[in-house]
Order: sequence, then structure tokens, then C-alpha cells
Amino acid sequence: MINIQKLATNNFLSSLDLSSEEVIHILELAEKFKNNELNISCSNKVLGLIFDKSSTRTRVSFQVAMSRLGGTTIDLNPSTSQIGRGEPIKDTARVLSRYCDALAIRTFKHSNLEAYARWSTKPVINALTDLEHPCQALADFLTIKQEFGRLKDLVLTFVGDGNNVANSLILCGALMGLEVRIACPKGYEPNIAIIKKARKLYKNNDMLKITDDPINAALGANILYTDVWSSMGQENQKREKDKDFAGFSLDNDLVSKAKTDVIVLHCLPAYRDKEISDEVIESGKSRVFDQAENRLHVQQALLASIFS
Repeated sequence: MINIQKLATNNFLSSLDLSSEEVIHILELAEKFKNNELNISCSNKVLGLIFDKSSTRTRVSFQVAMSRLGGTTIDLNPSTSQIGRGEPIKDTARVLSRYCDALAIRTFKHSNLEAYARWSTKPVINALTDLEHPCQALADFLTIKQEFGRLKDLVLTFVGDGNNVANSLILCGALMGLEVRIACPKGYEPNIAIIKKARKLYKNNDMLKITDDPINAALGANILYTDVWSSMGQENQKREKDKDFAGFSLDNDLVSKAKTDVIVLHCLPAYRDKEISDEVIESGKSRVFDQAENRLHVQQALLASIFS
């Protein structure tokens, strides 16, 4: 029987809010939940969802995770609440803290998430901001661990925009000792502050590589990962980015440059035959739908740890 360990920090705003030991613990819990080997009751707990951005996997996985824990989820849609009418975050956070036991926030500016955390007296979870997507990274690393039985001595290559997903993969990779390579066109590199934090953790610059050569980045990789080129809120840049990202598609040619047992990841939704080919996403190397399922299990583990 595994003991549920309460997280050292109250909030989960960044991948770096967890220690490497806490990440391992959450992944172990998630595997137990996935295999129906663990039954935790949080029947008196309420999770509030504040989603400024549209969502399928994040919203549903949090709702199902709370349901499986025996808790309740309140979906606070900004379009049908005072949040959408401009109520200050400091007022919303303080009021919802008195109703809910935790808040999962999906928003654009990371500073808004930090404001919720500053004014809330209950834990705040980053369900995605423009800077980071730490819950996604946990699901990704669970998928990798289940495939290879380890996280160390592996190479993860991310091909595409240096976006929030890339930022969280970099931080989680640095935390867990996994080599991360980011291949993106010039001008689309990951956040500089994120790179600096990761390099400080790694202490070995060779463990994090940023390049504009996807083929070189894919050589010898154990994991190939991609995401949409234009994230939510970047619709007006779509035409320009489609042009800039020509040659950065995760197709069979790129897969052939990696290890023979390489697995392919994509956090979805996917634009097939753009950032990833239909052949690759439907191939035997794809773990995309295992990865999507793992969102549920890691979030159940995360919530159980927060509520313990």
C-alpha cells in the first residue's frame, strides 16, 4: 500500500513547484490509480474550474479525476459568471476560496494565474497558461516511464513551436535528468527564463539543446514530440507560422532518424499532415492516446496529494 504524501508547496503553478521525489511519487500514484490498485476518498472536496481557454482533455480529465475520488467539480465558465464581466481576480479568488477546496485555472497570462494563487487561501493548479502546461508534462513523463521503465538516460526531442508545452518539458526534463532537445525555427525558441532555470538544474549544458535543425535533433532520440504550431490565441498568426514551420513536420522521414524503438507523442488536438503526419499518429510508434489517457491518472494523483 502506497502512502499519499502531501505536496510541500500549496500551489502547482510550475513544473518546478514539485521536487523530483514528488514527481516520482505522483507518477507512482498515477500508475496505481490506472491499474485500479488504489482507492482514495475525497468525498467532501470541491474543485473549481476556471477556464478562460477552451478545453477538452484538461477539463474532462479533471472532472473525471474528481469524480473517481468521490469529490465534486464546479465549472466556473467566465461567460456565465461575474469573472467574464471583469470582477477583479483578488475578489474572485478570495470568494471562491470559501466555496472550493482547490482551483484549477486555465488562462492566457501566467501573471493572472499567479494573482489567483496570491489571493486564494486554497491550492491553485495550473491547468495551462501561455508560459507553462505542467499537468501535461506529468502525463508525458508517466507515458515515457511506462514505455521505457525509467526516465534517466533517455532523449526527448520536441519539434515545433517553443511554446508552453515545450517550456514544461524542459523544466520537467531538468528536474528528472532526461535530455531534452527543442527543434524550432529561429525566432520561436522557448522562454529564455525557462531555459536559464533548466540549465541551472542540469548543470550540464549538453542535456538541453535548442536548435533549428529537426533532423539533427531527432538523431538517436527515444521520444519524438510535437504540438500545434499556432496555439490558442494565435489564430491571427496561423498563415505566417505555417510558412515559418515548413520542414518541421513530424513525419516518417523524421521518425526514421530516431532510435528504432522511438515513441511518438502529441498533446492534442492535432492538425494531421501539418505538424504531424496522419501515418505517424496512427503508427505503432504512436503513444498519443495513452498519453491523453494519462492526463486523467496524473491529475487524480495530483489532486489526491493536494487533498491529503
